[in-house]
Amino acid sequence: MKKKGTKSEHEEERNNDLMRVYHELINNAKEVNLSKIYEQIVNMPSRRFWISEERAAIVLSAMMKGDNLKGMRPTKREMFQELYRRALAIKKKQPNIKPFRLALMVVNQPAPKFYMEPGYARLIITSFKKKWFEERRKKLRFLF
Repeated sequence: MKKKGTKSEHEEERNNDLMRVYHELINNAKEVNLSKIYEQIVNMPSRRFWISEERAAIVLSAMMKGDNLKGMRPTKREMFQELYRRALAIKKKQPNIKPFRLALMVVNQPAPKFYMEPGYARLIITSFKKKWFEERRKKLRFLF
């Protein structure tokens, strides 16, 4: 299981996807209310499910054995329930498919939302912007 504070394999991709949606919403907003923007961001469609294939395979296998994920945060549980629904649809058509292959197929499909809290999206985007500004400042420091 992933330890807290470790970098996930898809973190940079996810951050870029979040920033894409952030810029899209900011550019199209008539007035900028950041709390509403972050609420909208997490409910916008995402390019994929931001979870590793390994973790998805483990949880989907547990769900197929009857685990109801009661100890999981509501947003993660909602994401896994969506993955499970999609996995069952694929499993109907391909009953002999291996759990990892099934997980690989469903997590790489477009997701209906980001499955995170608005505060966490704000934290990621703020951190991303801070790093971007620091890198830009380093590049431009020789010009002045």
